Amino acid sequence: MECEFCGGQTTSKRAKKQHWLKKKFYIVENVEAEVCRECGERCFSAKTLDTIATINGKHIVKEVLSVEVLTA
Repeated sequence: MECEFCGGQTTSKRAKKQHWLKKKFYIVENVEAEVCRECGERCFSAKTLDTIATINGKHIVKEVLSVEVLTA
């Protein structure tokens, strides 16, 4: 697959995907993605994104992180 941002070639890998749901921020690990070998841009399939969108509180929490929110 060709990267839509830089034109580089992608390869299938597992990646992290950030996701907002009901005012909560989640990082979902081990998600299938096409990752550009040149720029690192990640592309997720519609099926993968639909699956992530159905997170409804019934999930295993691996770790809880503290995140700072800044204004410009």
